[in-house]
Amino acid sequence: MFLGIGIGYVLRNWSILQKTEKTISLTIFLLLFILGVSIGSNSLIVNNLGKFGWQAIVLAVSGVLGSLIAARLVLQLFFRKGGEQ
Repeated sequence: MFLGIGIGYVLRNWSILQKTEKTISLTIFLLLFILGVSIGSNSLIVNNLGKFGWQAIVLAVSGVLGSLIAARLVLQLFFRKGGEQ
């Protein structure tokens, strides 16, 4: 992943990479939708949602907090104040 980030940073001015951003976002949304449909159609998960509920909430909140912390670190490390890169 870090290699991909480094290559993306070096090649950030290539027009083809700038055009792929929308495609990647659409693909991620599609994958999340399919994951939701898969979970919703799984009767084992739906029937045991009460048992898994708190664990799922803890995992989701932890994931969101971890992502926010990582995004903040990336923002501070790679972007200067005033919008300059």
